[in-house]
Amino acid sequence: MRTATRTAALPFDLRRRLTLFGSIGLVAAALVLGYATAQPVEARVPAPPPSDDLTVVELFTSQGCNSCPPANANLVRLSSRPDLLTLSFNVTYWDDLGWPDTFARPEYTARQRAYQRGLGTDNVWTPQVVVDGRAHTVGRQMEQIERLVSAHLVTAGPAIAFRNGGVGLAGGPAQSAPADVWLVRYEPDPIAVPVARGENAGATLPHASVVRELVKLGEWSGGEAQGWALPAPTREGLLTAVLVQMPNGGPILRAAKA
Repeated sequence: MRTATRTAALPFDLRRRLTLFGSIGLVAAALVLGYATAQPVEARVPAPPPSDDLTVVELFTSQGCNSCPPANANLVRLSSRPDLLTLSFNVTYWDDLGWPDTFARPEYTARQRAYQRGLGTDNVWTPQVVVDGRAHTVGRQMEQIERLVSAHLVTAGPAIAFRNGGVGLAGGPAQSAPADVWLVRYEPDPIAVPVARGENAGATLPHASVVRELVKLGEWSGGEAQGWALPAPTREGLLTAVLVQMPNGGPILRAAKA
């Protein structure tokens, strides 16, 4: 780790995720169904709300950083949990250490820069884990990650439903500022990457939930149902998730897997 801001410890309590936010869930379901009938077929989303409320665990990592392998292994362990959406974003700023990261993209570095502003850190660093866009810790510290996961809050975000190649949002209170709606596509299985040069030369690094696509679909302001047709994936076999998140590295209001 190059630079780090430690997050205060919180009681660790794995608790069952709530499905919806009280009556908002019923209203959201009705709105999604009503919205679907008025939209083109590719954007119709007549599906019930998601079956659980996901905690989002994002790892910012690099194959060129010798502090990252334990954090990668932690994400592999977490990726099997059904209450979590785990995502691995490989950043570009260690590529000059002799090994260009095979998964890194500038937009993933830009996402971490947004968290630098949103979380108020002095700089970006690896391995960093951000939970729900609200708190962060060092990625190799599993106990700290679990404590942040246990502190997950069920928020009044929209219900998210997928159907017929589209996604729809409905319900939730009006927002003071629009939230961003992100499409994320990621690898379903862990990937082992042999590294030939740089700080991890000779090591084979595990990677789970490697993000391949990050696309902003639009904005959500609360209230009326909204929906988007999803672009075709760039490769076969990728998993799909949608995040509703306040802009500039703000908190994640709701997340769902397709």
